[in-house]
Amino acid sequence: MNHPVRVQALKYGGHPYRHWSASLRQKVGPLIILEAAFEQTVSHKFLGTIPQGTLSTEYYWTDRWFSIFRLARQHDRQLICFYCNVNTPAEFDGSTLRFVDLDVDLLVMPDLSCHVLDADELESNAQRYNYPPDLVRSAHQALAELHHLARTRQFPFNEIEMNPKPSHADDLDR
Repeated sequence: MNHPVRVQALKYGGHPYRHWSASLRQKVGPLIILEAAFEQTVSHKFLGTIPQGTLSTEYYWTDRWFSIFRLARQHDRQLICFYCNVNTPAEFDGSTLRFVDLDVDLLVMPDLSCHVLDADELESNAQRYNYPPDLVRSAHQALAELHHLARTRQFPFNEIEMNPKPSHADDLDR
């Protein structure tokens, strides 16, 4: 299974935020795994420069309020970090995957240390754009779940080696 997918990250209210091309690697139940490479060099305020060609294995769920990106160096597939977006559950029609980015992120390093990014943006945007209380609550719960998954080395945080492949099909359904 390896066909093209267009990823569309939206902001609250359906406003376009980012988009990129990826390939569908696997779909199992609510889990969708995509493969992508950075199409251009990106400057990130916490990660510094992310070179063009950096590999991204992207884990999305249609029933979870987050997505997880395993970033790896192009030349040896060595893990750089896991970049976790708190977002609405993914919507996937077979060719386009969409989600609403909810501002706060979690950076998980190879040693599984965790760093919350942009928590202030979630709070300020929740007030500015009048996010419903349930949306804010879901974002906070998603952040707590991501912390738990990383701390307990659950899928996909058990995929630290160079060429990640899901260990067990059961892991994909969680």
